[in-house]
Amino acid sequence: MNFDIVFEKQKESGFTVYVPSLPGCISEGETKAEALKNVKEAISLYLEEKNKSEIRQLLDSVSIEKAAVKQGQQASCNPKS
Repeated sequence: MNFDIVFEKQKESGFTVYVPSLPGCISEGETKAEALKNVKEAISLYLEEKNKSEIRQLLDSVSIEKAAVKQGQQASCNPKS
């Protein structure tokens, strides 16, 4: 399974990473590589406690899109391919 993940660089150091389609599934690491490794483990642990129906419902409940905004123009949203 593939999941969209979001990395946030922290002011102090390191990265926080979370999975929008899996509420509460969050991890961190000093580097992006470490954060990615850690969130993959977090995803595996998260999924161990869910059945296939629950996982499908979670995945269907989130839509990831990009918003293209130029200063002085209205935004247009395009679904992620």
